[in-house]
Amino acid sequence: MLENIKENVINLMMEPAYKPMKKDELAQVFVETKEDRQAFFQMLDEMKEAGDLFINSRNKVGSLENFDMKRGIYRATKSRFGFVVTDDSEDDIFIDGDSRKGAFNGDQVLVKITRPAYGKNKAEGVVVKILNRGNQELVGLFHDSKSFGFVIVDDKKFDRDIFIPRTYFSGAKNNDKVVCRITVWPDGDDKKPEGKIVEVLGQKGDRYVEIDSIVRAHGLVEGFNPKVINQVENIPDCVLDEEMVGRTDFRDDLIYTIDGDDSKDFDDAIGVDLLDNGNYKLGVHIADVSHYVIENSPLDREALKRATSVYLVEKVIPMLPKKLSNGICSLNPMVDRLSLSCIMEVEPKNGKVVKYDIVKSVIRSKARLTYHEVSEILENNDSDLMEKYSDFLTSFKHAGDLAQILRKRRFKRGAIDFDFPEAKIELDERGMPVDIVPYERRTSNKMIEEFMLLANETIAEHYYWLKFPFVYRIHEEPDPEKIMSLRNFVQARGYSMRTGRSEVRPGDLQDVLNKIDDKETKQAIGTIMLRSLKQAKYAPSCEGHFGLAAKYYCHFTSPIRRYPDLQIHRIIKENIDGCFNDKRRAHYDSILEAVSNQSSTQERKAVDAERDVDDYYKAVYMEDKLGEKFVGHISSITSFGMFVELDNGIEGLIRLSSLEDMYDYVEKASVLVGQRTGKTFMLGQKVEVELVNVNVDAREIDFEMIEGGN
Repeated sequence: MLENIKENVINLMMEPAYKPMKKDELAQVFVETKEDRQAFFQMLDEMKEAGDLFINSRNKVGSLENFDMKRGIYRATKSRFGFVVTDDSEDDIFIDGDSRKGAFNGDQVLVKITRPAYGKNKAEGVVVKILNRGNQELVGLFHDSKSFGFVIVDDKKFDRDIFIPRTYFSGAKNNDKVVCRITVWPDGDDKKPEGKIVEVLGQKGDRYVEIDSIVRAHGLVEGFNPKVINQVENIPDCVLDEEMVGRTDFRDDLIYTIDGDDSKDFDDAIGVDLLDNGNYKLGVHIADVSHYVIENSPLDREALKRATSVYLVEKVIPMLPKKLSNGICSLNPMVDRLSLSCIMEVEPKNGKVVKYDIVKSVIRSKARLTYHEVSEILENNDSDLMEKYSDFLTSFKHAGDLAQILRKRRFKRGAIDFDFPEAKIELDERGMPVDIVPYERRTSNKMIEEFMLLANETIAEHYYWLKFPFVYRIHEEPDPEKIMSLRNFVQARGYSMRTGRSEVRPGDLQDVLNKIDDKETKQAIGTIMLRSLKQAKYAPSCEGHFGLAAKYYCHFTSPIRRYPDLQIHRIIKENIDGCFNDKRRAHYDSILEAVSNQSSTQERKAVDAERDVDDYYKAVYMEDKLGEKFVGHISSITSFGMFVELDNGIEGLIRLSSLEDMYDYVEKASVLVGQRTGKTFMLGQKVEVELVNVNVDAREIDFEMIEGGN
């Protein structure tokens, strides 16, 4: 009953004419008996604690909007100030360091707007209430001060040391990296939180300890709990005969996997043929992980909690235990595997799918191929590899031709291809970085990418028109103000960019990149362009994918390492089996928004963790190269300096204080202009630098300009 009243209270407060009412007055509206009043008042207090409404000092109840308040997540900076990212807007609210009321990075807060946004200036506000603490456990460096200790948190946005009473040292020694749980939060901005050590990771500086610290700091867990392990132990190591019943049998077809040299989990396989009518037949076969991961089982709940596999330099933190990810779910060669297959007939003239079928299947991959091998065959006609894979050459030829058709079609409709160079960190037998080399997307990489994109689009469009509950991969249109800033930046570089009255098309952005021959300028404009776009995310509504210029898009092809793929596989199979009904529709309608949000959140955590590990290894790699000179290009410009990126992806900062002249930062054009010399530094500019400092702990690299850089 209270749930219905709660919804009615919220609906009343959403009415434009509603004015905040006292609690007693609201009670007269919603409850009939005196006995129910206390329960009603308790419900209002609980709604206030959750940030669903606000009750002021005069006991008047209203929506957050009634009191010029917003709910959101506090995002700290390395300085004292921060921002609140609100639930219902992409515009952050500036919070001065004296107005955060004890909020720390990641906390959910209520903020009162004190000055609305105007022009390009953000709204300003003060934190009124902390609703939920974002970090209960933090990773940091422990210092023993005899009668007490303290932890300096690794995350520099957490700007307070944590006081540790001696009784809570838990065996930690000076300079140990530790996991600390907060026990007492401060009620003001000038006090320190208190905590206790719950885990000792090891001594600072040890490579494994440093990597573990990064993993734990991002809330990632490597091991699986006993309930998950017990469930996995009961899963067979091979496909049973009875499991193949009712599936389309592709075991005699020429199907194969193409992956990286180091890959151990293979969740997609392909087969390509040329039909008698001249069309291509493309089979994309995806591991049927949902057959083994039963909904709401311990394994499923753990998979949703993780939502993604995390690929670090020297290891993988898998979404699923290795028995599944590397074993029964992996499409290993010459063994039977259960799969979901999307068989598409593609017209060669324009790359359009003219017919398709989505089926439950069983396959037997005929080979485990690498990107390098297939690229060497397609690009260089490598004789040894052609002899080794002679049975596959015709299929490779058709696959390469089809991929070119699909790629041409995708770019014709306006998809964006930034094609930024990537780097691979190579480790020696001790696990130390010995080289950082470019990682090239070769012909076969792009080929598999096109096939997976086509399958994802085909699946998404099919279920969109069926009007089934689904999880889509969406990429929303960019903010108009950011696009205007981008256009000004492009024009300042001497190029033009088309924009409509109220929107920009992805093809307009790709056209700009196509006009630019100069590598540095192209990378500079591409960098600003990428920063102007929104982040892709998961959602239960189909809103299109801006970057791909696709109306319908989902993630179907990687259920071993992504939960959204696993989630939609269940829906697809229920449809194929004819058991999707109103009850199942209601079930999915109730969970898919939470699944989408969890998957998007964990994806961002994984990306941040992977970046932090890369930055650690890059700092270690550069540590013994002090005084060496390098050539790079300016990748970012700020009010305090400019970042320079080397060809191997390593990025370092040139601080303005290291330059002889005083420089003005022109934010609109992203340039630095010397006050005395008039010298200008701009994005993409090639510069020569000297390495002057490396801070491995902070994962920071400092350069100084040489060759006329002052």
